[in-house]
Amino acid sequence: MSPAVGDKAPDFTLKNQFGSPVTLSEVLSTKAALIVFYPFAFSGICTGELCGVRDDLSRYQNDAVEFLAISCDPMPALKAWGEQEGYDFPLLSDFWPHGQVARDYGVFHEEAGFAVRGSFLVAQDGTVRWSVVNGPGEARDFGEAADAIAAL
Repeated sequence: MSPAVGDKAPDFTLKNQFGSPVTLSEVLSTKAALIVFYPFAFSGICTGELCGVRDDLSRYQNDAVEFLAISCDPMPALKAWGEQEGYDFPLLSDFWPHGQVARDYGVFHEEAGFAVRGSFLVAQDGTVRWSVVNGPGEARDFGEAADAIAAL
């Protein structure tokens, strides 16, 4: 089950596309976090969504909020994809133990082995302020996330 608005967000440490650890509680010590789970690097909908974020990044990553994109892809795939698409935000690998953070957030598709499109805005106090979960093949509306960030 996904954490609901008002719930404490599960803490985690995952490696980014460059192999550096990123810990949610450390991010929250300086700003809020928009956590976005997605199924696969190099896939059509995921690339389209994150290119949209890339092209308007200041709406999703700025002095008040950090954008964290998470998939179950291995780190080298995320590095290659990030370089290919010019992503200037952390791509975090939930590869091993496979999908554990996605499970903690209730967005791991057990039968298929990937994360569905879950989005969570976590305030600096660690509580979920906004969330939405889209199923496989359903693109998300990042405008809703931008509205939630503006309301922080």
